[in-house]
Amino acid sequence: MIEIITIASGPLETNCYLVVADKLVAIVDPAPEAFKKIQKSIQEKALQPTHIILTHSHWDHFADCAECYRAWKLPILVHEEDAPNLIHPGSDGIPTPYWIEGCVPSQLLHDGDKIMIGNSHWKVIHTPGHSPGGICLYCPEEHILLAGDTLFKGSIGRLSFSSSQPERMWPSLKKLSQLPAETIVYPGHGPSTTIDKEKWLSRAEEVFG
Repeated sequence: MIEIITIASGPLETNCYLVVADKLVAIVDPAPEAFKKIQKSIQEKALQPTHIILTHSHWDHFADCAECYRAWKLPILVHEEDAPNLIHPGSDGIPTPYWIEGCVPSQLLHDGDKIMIGNSHWKVIHTPGHSPGGICLYCPEEHILLAGDTLFKGSIGRLSFSSSQPERMWPSLKKLSQLPAETIVYPGHGPSTTIDKEKWLSRAEEVFG
């Protein structure tokens, strides 16, 4: 059984997720000001951290990555196309509101990669658009999708950043539309939803383009 703990933090209320399985926990998107909340949850539940996984490398999704790394010496996983901005924050052309410490990834992710969290299997779905290396993490056994900033409840991630690629977003959303209807979507900001509730997904370019 998987438990998803949501920690919303930072100036943009970014959702950091703790994915818990068998007392092991992966930290997904350690957002600004999330570290102490992450640490408290881990201590209270006696969890063993295993990975830091980034859905993409915009500053509001990894500002506390270095602090988490120092605390637990965890491998840091990010898609290869977003790795440069993780190493050199702000190199994607998006201004950061304050200095953010860069991190060197331990593993570069690709579409179709598999990640184990406890005994649960997670598939990497490359969903470029909002950022070149945006990914979603999908657990087929539990019908759970961690969507980063690709998909929100009723909306999508911004495509107006200099590093965004609108032409890649529409195929990304079409991929997500093909997931089982009952899939629970945990987005990078805001409340959860399901694939079934986002019936516009297959025609996203018509709606948002």
